[in-house]
Amino acid sequence: MSEGEIIGSYIVPVHPHTYLVPEQNPGWANLRAAFDEAALRIKNSEADLLIIYSTTWPSIIGHQIQADPNPEWVMVDHDFHDLGSIPYSFNIDTEFAHAWNDANQERGLKSRTINYHGFPIDVGSVIALKLLNPDNAIPAVIVSSNVYANRSETSVLAKACLDVVRSTGRKAIAITAMSLSNRMFTENIEPKDDKIHSLKDDEWNCKILELMEMGRLEDVGQLSRTIQKQIRVQKVVAFKPMWWLSAMNDNRNDLTGEVLAYEAIHGAGAAVIHLDPTSCGTGDKEYDEDDVEYFHGDRSVLDSNDSESSSIDDAVEETDEEIVVEESGPELWEATTADGSVNTDSAPKPVGAYPHARRVGDLLYL
Repeated sequence: MSEGEIIGSYIVPVHPHTYLVPEQNPGWANLRAAFDEAALRIKNSEADLLIIYSTTWPSIIGHQIQADPNPEWVMVDHDFHDLGSIPYSFNIDTEFAHAWNDANQERGLKSRTINYHGFPIDVGSVIALKLLNPDNAIPAVIVSSNVYANRSETSVLAKACLDVVRSTGRKAIAITAMSLSNRMFTENIEPKDDKIHSLKDDEWNCKILELMEMGRLEDVGQLSRTIQKQIRVQKVVAFKPMWWLSAMNDNRNDLTGEVLAYEAIHGAGAAVIHLDPTSCGTGDKEYDEDDVEYFHGDRSVLDSNDSESSSIDDAVEETDEEIVVEESGPELWEATTADGSVNTDSAPKPVGAYPHARRVGDLLYL
């Protein structure tokens, strides 16, 4: 039996609008089309397992893994119950679920399997499976997101999962059900008025998407704590899904990334992203330097001669041209048009870690 592997990864939004009412907003319809494209790619990939890490399934003591072979119920979203109900019946790989639970405990983690009738499958998992695996052709496994877990626990969770994937010879797809920025409007809005909650949220989202397009997943993982502080509601201790997904991909920065859609859902940043394990080439950042065992000379990532520097600059310019995103993303809720506003087209540039600033007298507010 050949060793198993992750043959693809996806990031998908968690709210029910894309499934229940995509026709009510062009952005939601765009996300639905991206879901459909992702589903087609998964179907054609010959994957035999879907692994879902859902940010909308919180757990307190360790992690929980769904082990009911056929969970069947009707889901009504807690926040958007007016949109309607979603009946579901899923195909869960119980053997893999139990093996993952055992692997977690072998690596020192607290976890348990869940199997009882009527256990409520969370909205992120329901939407992901209903849209990415509509005919239940591929068995799935779902794991919770521990609200207190930090990077080490989350990374080990992924490594334990990889242990089982490799030992069982599976061709697996890793999926994170999540929002980018998750600040949402606290009042009802008309579907036609849905926009990203703030300029700051949109700019951070775009920077994350830029890194994803470059395949730099581990870089996003390294930014997780900053992302948590800047554009996430502080309801958990850290922004964890990128730690898990990066560890599922061996903490790589050379994946082949593609953003299939980026829009707003009730103010939150929603994106469908595909990360292929095919290498996009060697990067030129500090993290990309070789982790060597025997010295054979420097690769000169940081200290290049003029010819090397010019070739790298040319490569960067080509990359920049390739990842230019059409100006057709979600609208912003509020533009910064006040006196003293300072805006840039991309981040980060003259204003440090933030792509926007406001000057008041001699002070520059970031």
